[in-house]
Amino acid sequence: MDSNRALAAPRRNVGDFDASGADIERDWVTRTACWSHVERVLLTHDQVREYELPAATGKAGGPRWTGFARRYALDADRPVQWEVEALDPAELQRLVLAAVDPYVDQAVLGARIAEEERQRGQLRAFAEQWPAEGPPDGK
Repeated sequence: MDSNRALAAPRRNVGDFDASGADIERDWVTRTACWSHVERVLLTHDQVREYELPAATGKAGGPRWTGFARRYALDADRPVQWEVEALDPAELQRLVLAAVDPYVDQAVLGARIAEEERQRGQLRAFAEQWPAEGPPDGK
C-alpha cells in the first residue's frame, strides 16, 4: 500500500463539521498508511460561517468535544455539529468538483465518457430489437 503515497493528489474528505469529523484526516493517515496527507474539502469552520449553516445538537459526552469546542470558541457545555447535507445540493456539487478538478486528466475522462456513450448506444440498439412480449427466443 505504500505505493499510494506517491500519488500526486491528496485524499479528499467530505464530511460533517463536528468533533469526530475534525479528527478524520489525522486518523485516516495514521490507520491506513495509504496517504501521507488528507485534505478536508467539506465541511470546514469557514464554510459553516460563510454559508450560515444551522447547528444541530452534537454528541454529548464525546471524548473530542472539549478540545473541538475550545479550538472553535464554542460553548463546551452545549455540543453542536453541522451536517454537510445542510448545504444546497448544487453548491455541494460545485465545491466538490472544484476540489478535484485540478487532479482530473481531462483526456482520460473524455475517453471514458465516449466509451460509456458507445456502450449506451449498443444497449439501446439491443433493447430496440427486443420484442415487447418477451425475449426473442420465446423463453
